[in-house]
Amino acid sequence: CWEVRKHNSSEWCSFVRSTPDCRMDGGFLDYLSGVFCVFPPRLLPLAITLYALWLLYLFIILGVTAEKFFCPNLSAISTNLKLSHNVAAFSLTSPLHGVTFLAFGNGAPDVFSAVVAFSDPRTAGLAIGAVFGAGVFVTTVVAGGIALVKPFTAASRPFLRDVIFYMLAVFLTFMVLYFGRIRLGEALGYLGLYVFYVFTVVLCTWIHRRQQGDGPAPPGAWEPEMPTDAEEQESSGMNSSDYGEEYRPLLPSQETSLRILTTALSPLDYRKWRRKPWYWRLFKALRVPVELVLLLTVPVVDPDKDDLNWKRPLNCLHVLTSPLLCVLTLKSGAYGLYQIQGVFPVWGLVTLVGSVLAIIIFTTTSNEEPPKYHCVFAFLGFLASAMWINAAATELVNILRTLGIIFQLSNTVLGLTLLAWGNSIGDTFSDLTMARQGYPRMAFSACFGGIIFNILVGVGLGCLLQMSSSQPLVKLEPDSLLVWVLAGALGLSLVFSFVSVPAQCFQLGKAYGICLIAYYLVFLCVALLTEFRVIHLS
Repeated sequence: CWEVRKHNSSEWCSFVRSTPDCRMDGGFLDYLSGVFCVFPPRLLPLAITLYALWLLYLFIILGVTAEKFFCPNLSAISTNLKLSHNVAAFSLTSPLHGVTFLAFGNGAPDVFSAVVAFSDPRTAGLAIGAVFGAGVFVTTVVAGGIALVKPFTAASRPFLRDVIFYMLAVFLTFMVLYFGRIRLGEALGYLGLYVFYVFTVVLCTWIHRRQQGDGPAPPGAWEPEMPTDAEEQESSGMNSSDYGEEYRPLLPSQETSLRILTTALSPLDYRKWRRKPWYWRLFKALRVPVELVLLLTVPVVDPDKDDLNWKRPLNCLHVLTSPLLCVLTLKSGAYGLYQIQGVFPVWGLVTLVGSVLAIIIFTTTSNEEPPKYHCVFAFLGFLASAMWINAAATELVNILRTLGIIFQLSNTVLGLTLLAWGNSIGDTFSDLTMARQGYPRMAFSACFGGIIFNILVGVGLGCLLQMSSSQPLVKLEPDSLLVWVLAGALGLSLVFSFVSVPAQCFQLGKAYGICLIAYYLVFLCVALLTEFRVIHLS
């Protein structure tokens, strides 16, 4: 399909429609046909501009879904499964929550993007570029930014543990790329290495607790300092005031179902809107349509609230909209539009069953008290938000592939730049904010702990889902020298931190931060020069 731009502009549309390689297997929109058939050649810059804006909006959709819906439901599920995440309590399950549920919640956009990209050999380079590119970006720009914002003493043993495991993951991926394939055993090896990492974290924490005694102790060299519950809520940016809860009356009053529904569906707090600066209002205005659709289709259970965020009319509506969303987004609606016995569509059956269940729940519950089975809505919200993330990730991968064909760029360079930056921007702001608020050790630990999950689960699960009994392997052949530049740059940055941080007695200051950011700029220049064949092998 890359040959399309070499033809005469009058032949673009016929070439795209007649070439099998130009066919988009997943997603709701055919971006290639749109840019080469719908828009005339003279309006190609307009089409590219619209695609770029849509790409940015897809990143907003991913971020809002993960932050406001996916992570809260994961937290509610872990609470219902008795996995305490109150780190200050020093329970043994707290590190387990951090490296499983929390890591999955934070890394959901990265993992879903990798799974979608690995589903098509033509876009596998996007996944490799994003996984490696995000790794280089987080371990240099984000880690260096934390050291610049707030010089600190790193937690020695967790840092060494995380860097060693990450170097193992990078080496494993390097070997997979060298042999050009990943077999079933190797894909399971990725997931097994992550399980071993989780076990190591829990074991090290347990040993540390035994050495310190069973009671709570101040954080030492093993653990980053943690904020209190109040500080954590403030720093997370997920205050309940986002949806108007800040101004609830002190004395509860009986509200009608219609009033509860309209209040629950309002993503905007007008009093908060008036006191915020213009740029916050602009970004919020972009988020409002996304949040409104998500509020309509994704239930959220909040264990920290007295009513567990039970909104009877809205939750009854979710019984209908969430399953309908799942069947209409799975395989881009192929399953939802399938007709049973050639007569009745699947979406119609889901609508019928969902309506009956919604009526039953509405008539057997009250507005004031959540039912005993309310925890089921957390699992429903988790599934619905995961389907939203998967749908957005599919569109994201397809539009990046389209931009690559338009500009004649490899999937690898698009992965290490646009996809890696987009998926990492949320972590960047949250980690730097955490550092400014006085928790640089926790932010620094998050840099290395989160990307271990992304590379091991993203590559392992992404490849495992594409294997079948007839072909238990996935080909991952490097398409250019850039892949090796990327792998080498990530490995070198990890070796640099592994050597330099202990050499500084784990005292990280501005010099360390400047070196890491300068390293990333040099790497980016080399990567772009390699992509445009200025640097090449003879």
